[in-house]
Amino acid sequence: MYRQKDGFRGERSIVLPQMVVEAERNDPLVSSLYITDIGYYPLAEHHYRQRPEGIEQHVLIYCVEGTGWYRVGDREFKVSANQYFILPARVPHAYGCDEGMPWTIYWVHFMGAHADIYAQGALQPQDVRPGLHSRISDRNNIFEQIMQTLSQGYSRESLRYVSSLLHYYLASMRYLQQYRDAERPDASGDDLDVITAAIHYMHENIEHALSLQQMANYVGYSSSHFSALFKSRMEQSPLAYFNRLKVEKACEMLRTTDIKINQLCYKVGISDSYYFSRLFTKVMGISPREYRLRELEE
Repeated sequence: MYRQKDGFRGERSIVLPQMVVEAERNDPLVSSLYITDIGYYPLAEHHYRQRPEGIEQHVLIYCVEGTGWYRVGDREFKVSANQYFILPARVPHAYGCDEGMPWTIYWVHFMGAHADIYAQGALQPQDVRPGLHSRISDRNNIFEQIMQTLSQGYSRESLRYVSSLLHYYLASMRYLQQYRDAERPDASGDDLDVITAAIHYMHENIEHALSLQQMANYVGYSSSHFSALFKSRMEQSPLAYFNRLKVEKACEMLRTTDIKINQLCYKVGISDSYYFSRLFTKVMGISPREYRLRELEE
């Protein structure tokens, strides 16, 4: 197993001890699907892995930003933002980000009696594009629940809960249309107004740095017309509203997870932790650190 660079700014990962993996393998519920390793790498420059013999687990890589590549046997594929792929167990492979466009990825090593079902058909890049019913933010929240639960220990109840969440997380990709249809509003897309669509788009791209032009393109308006319409309805500019959503997401994670502040900024699409702290303080009136301490005291 080879890796060209150890450590990325803002990275988070958990490698389960072998004795815990054995407990998962022998549990009648967890053995159907379980995690051995899991992580999140933001802007993982120079990221590269090569496994000439493959590994025992399937490997899911979900790219949310940047571009990369992977090779399975003698086949090579390109992957870009809002795509995922699953490397099959016990098959030689290699993967890495493209130079100049480092990817941000969620990744999971998983195995179990039902693991092959989720891996089936995902050798080539699979699209998970933002849209009116995409529910990307919901999927990312499932991942955060898994990370948070594992970070608190490996009790049987925790491992069973994580296994159940992993079923849901993988199913949200494997059965993408059913996942999206499950919470589709009764009204058709034509009945959803431009502001509602734009705000949904912001939520689904909370980990990215959207421009005004990108927002306007999404709803099919010119940037000036969209900005004026949004401000007249919401009493603030689209970018200001988007920044407020980022801060609200940060508040939620400060309350519900133990993620470090210099890692949290990447989860809201800001690579500069100092800028993130200034923005948070401007919106909330206190720093992220003060906010977390206050929440812990209440």
